[in-house]
Amino acid sequence: MIENIRKEVKHWWLSLLLGILFFATGVWVIFTPISSYITLSIFFSAVILVSGISQIIFSISNKNNLHGWGWHLTSGILDVIIGVILLIYPKLSMVVLPYFVGFWLLFAGFSSIAMAVEAKKVIGSISVWGIIFGALVVIFAFLLIINPLFAAVSIVYMTAFAFGTLGIFRIIYAFHLKKLKSKLKE
Repeated sequence: MIENIRKEVKHWWLSLLLGILFFATGVWVIFTPISSYITLSIFFSAVILVSGISQIIFSISNKNNLHGWGWHLTSGILDVIIGVILLIYPKLSMVVLPYFVGFWLLFAGFSSIAMAVEAKKVIGSISVWGIIFGALVVIFAFLLIINPLFAAVSIVYMTAFAFGTLGIFRIIYAFHLKKLKSKLKE
């Protein structure tokens, strides 16, 4: 494990880009009216697909340096599958969007919490903010899953807050990875 810590974490900036993408998506969604629900469905599909591709690249490029890299890979594969399904069936995705987004955010929230805890092994301290933001994403996800009718009406705002929260977490996580990279160079 010490040998893995000495190796630098590659592509830490992918997490930063994802965070910016998620946060920007959250801001965009909050200003999108409910009448553009199909556009929102297609946009979410594309964001989830791009997220999956980025996660796969990140996990494969860090498989020898990152403990638990398989969770990053699993998350990326799940994102790609969900993104492709949503892009192929946009009308269906409008009906099931609260479930897709809810379960996707649920997995992303738990992954965020796991990454925050994993930071203790690498950096020496648990990312408390990572756990808080991950827990908020999980709460938003449960709200979407538990009440899909309400979620269909309010999905624009609930999803905007969830994406914004996930974006903030990914940005914080990126700076933890950058800090690790700097420590390893010393």
